[in-house]
Amino acid sequence: MSQQRIATLATCNLGQWAMDFTGNLDRIIKSIDQARAGGARYRLGPELEISGYGCEDHFSENDTVEHSWECVARLLAEGHTAGLVVDVGAPVVHRGVRYNCRLFLLDGRVLLIRPKLHLAGDGNYREPRYFSTWKRGAGVEEHTLPGVVRAATGQRTCPFGHAALAFSDAVLASESCEELFTPRAPHIDLALAGVEIITNGSGSHHQMRKLHTRLDLMMSGTAKAGGVYLYANQQGCDGGRLYYDGCAAAVVNGALVAQGAQFSVREVEVVLATVDLDEVVGHRGAVASLREQASAAPPPALVPVDWALCDPRVHSTAALSLPRAPRYLAVEEEIAYGPAAWLWDYLRRSGATGFMLPLSGGADSSATAAIVGSMCRMVCEAAAAGDADVVRDLQRIAKYGDGELPGSPQELAGRIFLTMYLGTENSSETTRGRAAALAAEVGSRHLAINMDAPVKAMVALFAAVTGFVPRFKVQGGSVQENIALQNIQARLRMVVSFLFAQLWPWVGGQGGYYLVLGSANVDEALRGYLTKYDCSSADINPIGGISKTDLKRFLGWAAEHLGFPSLAGISAALPTAELEPLRDGEIAQTDEADMGMTYEELSLFGNLRKVSRCGPVAMFRSLLSTWRSRYPAPAIADKVKHFFRYYAINRHKATVLTPSYHAENYSPDDNRYDHRQFLYNIRWPWQFARIDALVEEEALMHGREGPKGGQAVSS
Repeated sequence: MSQQRIATLATCNLGQWAMDFTGNLDRIIKSIDQARAGGARYRLGPELEISGYGCEDHFSENDTVEHSWECVARLLAEGHTAGLVVDVGAPVVHRGVRYNCRLFLLDGRVLLIRPKLHLAGDGNYREPRYFSTWKRGAGVEEHTLPGVVRAATGQRTCPFGHAALAFSDAVLASESCEELFTPRAPHIDLALAGVEIITNGSGSHHQMRKLHTRLDLMMSGTAKAGGVYLYANQQGCDGGRLYYDGCAAAVVNGALVAQGAQFSVREVEVVLATVDLDEVVGHRGAVASLREQASAAPPPALVPVDWALCDPRVHSTAALSLPRAPRYLAVEEEIAYGPAAWLWDYLRRSGATGFMLPLSGGADSSATAAIVGSMCRMVCEAAAAGDADVVRDLQRIAKYGDGELPGSPQELAGRIFLTMYLGTENSSETTRGRAAALAAEVGSRHLAINMDAPVKAMVALFAAVTGFVPRFKVQGGSVQENIALQNIQARLRMVVSFLFAQLWPWVGGQGGYYLVLGSANVDEALRGYLTKYDCSSADINPIGGISKTDLKRFLGWAAEHLGFPSLAGISAALPTAELEPLRDGEIAQTDEADMGMTYEELSLFGNLRKVSRCGPVAMFRSLLSTWRSRYPAPAIADKVKHFFRYYAINRHKATVLTPSYHAENYSPDDNRYDHRQFLYNIRWPWQFARIDALVEEEALMHGREGPKGGQAVSS
């Protein structure tokens, strides 16, 4: 009677940190121990997990490769690979070329080093800057192992190349992160060639609404070609703007059978799946077209391994992992938990002891406050569940004693979160009250400060030097004066924010410092609707990659689900900077009036500019089709020109944007994501002339029946 082939496989989410070899190795070992305790015979880890994915130009340093091999040597020499295939990611230099690799380890030996075939080189990714692709196709070469491995194990060489591991009872191969997303993904050819288990150690960052794409590719690929697909990912902030959103998963023949958390404050999460490999054979044999294509597929290069991947002690009564529905979060939940987990990682790894937020009572700063409140809730839940790493961080950051835990998220917020209402004579009692109410709900220490004295002192200084006294526009001043008077209020708020962030812990008799949080959204950054070096110039910004539209939705959700009811009123209020004088005590200034466009329009412009790669003319053509029933062609042309004019005027502000959580694919982040010039000819003479010509063509085409005038049609 033949033995049923049942395998228990482990994948994981790991909170790795670029260049933290000590911490990274510790987390890898913890995941190995948990995988072994769960009965797994194979353990998959994230991409470049030994060094951390986000090392960037550190990958060009030989030290990074050397330290990675030192960690591998410890895994081999200290028994961590005994009776368990350990699949780790690390940079490797082969024949003088640096590759992004998977290393398969078992019983103190390196079975195979598999280099990445396709690199991620767009958006946030720069892999071709540091690595080369493997171009020699299926097959292996001999790789000479470094001295530290030879000394630890006695092994001198191992296979290097694109190959599968042929165990005594199963065939396993890997693809890596970006390869899943390529048009000719390796997993299809591998499946047709008879590989039963395909694994993917990934370094994939969070982006709103992206998880569907990732899981759909795994499920559709294995539904077509059959097989087990195992996916691992980093989770957390590894030292930059990105949050790697975990979601380790296992898929069998198109069905999801295991899924880890997408957002978490845990450093290690191991996800186990027990699968029947004979189900893969049955699935593939049931489809005639699949059989026909497989019969013509070339065989893969194989590395024989005389070892059973399926545990012979496990028999047909083993509890297999059953199909389950994928778990997708709503956009509001992604905002609540992704930036919150990123903030916790940044706080505990930076050495800071808390956050300081200028809380205006408006939508953006209130969303940031709510995200900090969500972070406190996530941390308290993890500590109550016994997460030793979280408890240890709480003791260090918030000064909890041994055996002491936060009584509530609000109590934790009171220890690590300071909010300040930095009002002037132009601020309303309405926003002052909203800020105070939200601070009480979140639990922050809250201060209300009158900024009139420093603002008037700066204006008096200018008047004493020049003899001129600037006035607001409503007082008869010019646009130039009006903007300058608004900017001085905003910039002084930044100065005061950093002062209190540095000294507030000292006031409380504690050491350390607070991180200043920014709260400019992605749309305002794109339009440049912010003051350079104002409160947008913070240490970090959890909402800098999120659109205003999504933030408004989040506020409504958080009012109910996070227990901050004051957010409902804040969400309904008109956005305003409150930098111009009040009229009869009421707010007269609104953001959308200042910008000359709605936030909805601005979000659309941002998507067309970045995601659809539209210049002014292409954007006009696209909107002419989309908005034909809403606006006449001249009005659409005016809107496009207005956007690009102010985008060009303010692009220089993108060079100093606060490091922000990356969430939207139209982020204008000049430092890493959106590489464009910052000095433009703001008149766009050639492009705008072409738009004018198209408007004339449109009028001639429609004749008298076409839209008339340059005024917007009401909608």
